[in-house]
Amino acid sequence: MVELLAPAGNFEKLQAALTYGADAVYIGGKNFSLRAYGDNFSEDEILKAVEFTHKRGKKIYVAANVFAHNADIDELGKYFTFLDGAGVDAVLISDLGVFTLAKSLTKNLELHVSTQANVTNYRTVNFFKEIGASRVVLARELTLEEILEIKNKTSAEIEIFVHGAMCISYSGRCYLSHYLTGRDGNKGACTHSCRWKYSLMEEKRPGEFFEVDEDSRGAYIMNSKDLCLLPYLDKVIESGVASLKIEGRMKSVNYVAGVVKVYREAIDSYFDNPKNFTIRAEWLDELDKVAHRPYTSGFFISDGAPTQIYDTSKPKRSSEFLGIVREFDAEKMVATIEQRGKFELNQQVEFFQPHGKTFQQKISVMYNEDGEEITAAPHAQQIVKIPVTQAVEIFSLMRC
Repeated sequence: MVELLAPAGNFEKLQAALTYGADAVYIGGKNFSLRAYGDNFSEDEILKAVEFTHKRGKKIYVAANVFAHNADIDELGKYFTFLDGAGVDAVLISDLGVFTLAKSLTKNLELHVSTQANVTNYRTVNFFKEIGASRVVLARELTLEEILEIKNKTSAEIEIFVHGAMCISYSGRCYLSHYLTGRDGNKGACTHSCRWKYSLMEEKRPGEFFEVDEDSRGAYIMNSKDLCLLPYLDKVIESGVASLKIEGRMKSVNYVAGVVKVYREAIDSYFDNPKNFTIRAEWLDELDKVAHRPYTSGFFISDGAPTQIYDTSKPKRSSEFLGIVREFDAEKMVATIEQRGKFELNQQVEFFQPHGKTFQQKISVMYNEDGEEITAAPHAQQIVKIPVTQAVEIFSLMRC
């Protein structure tokens, strides 16, 4: 069985990933994880996350994939010692020096090579295997044929990305943000300057800006589409890779839950009946509901379609995340909702469940925590009680 690996930017997203079907999660600490502006996990939160994950028989990996400077080494050493003692299953590393540091200081941690290491051939995979890596996350710039050849010529576990945002630079190694803003993408502080709107200026015509595209809004010439390999899931699984990775530690709970459930159902469907596996329309519909840019198969399967978006850098979605079910009273058929977006009386909503079927209903009546009838829930994380027409699972998402 192939592993489904999901992002967890904070503890709630970790809960969502595991509840909706991930086999493993990857998180980042407050430092060294290339997501400097995410919530990330303190050391106490990492201990809590390890306990929560292992109680469910799942695995937890920690990203420490910065390209370290001299000043980082001592703190990284202490961090790896902590992670080893905390019971983390593996750590993701890009930097060779950091790799040797982690290997020298830890006894129980598996060492995974991050996609930031730009591994694109079997000899590099074998090199990392020889020096102690148990798994290598391949660069995203590989075709199916290249992945198959790598898998056939190495005994290391192989992990690939199957879904999520793509970077204009090779496997995310980019200097553009640092050059323009002083914020280093290789240390987790990327400003995503590749998705800004650009015009062209000629050297001898300062102040005269020419649009690269005819569109009046400008051109996002480095603005990549999002990766989605769901339509090719059978080929992905049959390639023999060990782990299918979803990008998105900065994404919402709605995104994590929706994408994980789709891939969970699709993977299980494949293994139930590989010969007759087909992609269901409802899976594609669900992926359209979460925030995303137009999808592409990237380098995996070249279909000739453009991989860049030239009119806008904003993601789209076909649903709005309104709240999370925290409690359900089966006798009274009342769900307790923690608000995440404003909703109101008589609004048509749907409940997206970890295991059960999605269902829709109208909000006929709603109450606050004191049992008083209300007509709207405009306040962030407001607790609201709503009668439901069907039994609903804890951690279901309410959307419109």
